[in-house]
Amino acid sequence: MARGTIRYWAAAKEAAGVHEEAFDAETLADLIAQVSRKPAVERVLRRCSFLVDGAPAGTRDPATIALPEGVVVEVLPPFAGG
Repeated sequence: MARGTIRYWAAAKEAAGVHEEAFDAETLADLIAQVSRKPAVERVLRRCSFLVDGAPAGTRDPATIALPEGVVVEVLPPFAGG
C-alpha cells in the first residue's frame, strides 16, 4: 500500500474542507473510494479528472492505476471560463 498526498482544487477543495491530505491506497480506485465516504466529496468527484504525479489519468479504469509510494494525486473539477 502506498502512502501519498491528495490535493483538491476549486469545488473539490470546498467539498473536502481541506486543500490536501495524506492517504494510504494501492490504486486510484481505492483512493477515490476512501475520499468518497464524505457525501459532499463524492458528488464532486463524479465530475472530476485526476492527475497522478502530474500525468492525466484520462479515461482509464481507476482500478488499473497503481499508486507508487510518495505519489501526489490532484483532483480537478471541471473549470469554466470565457
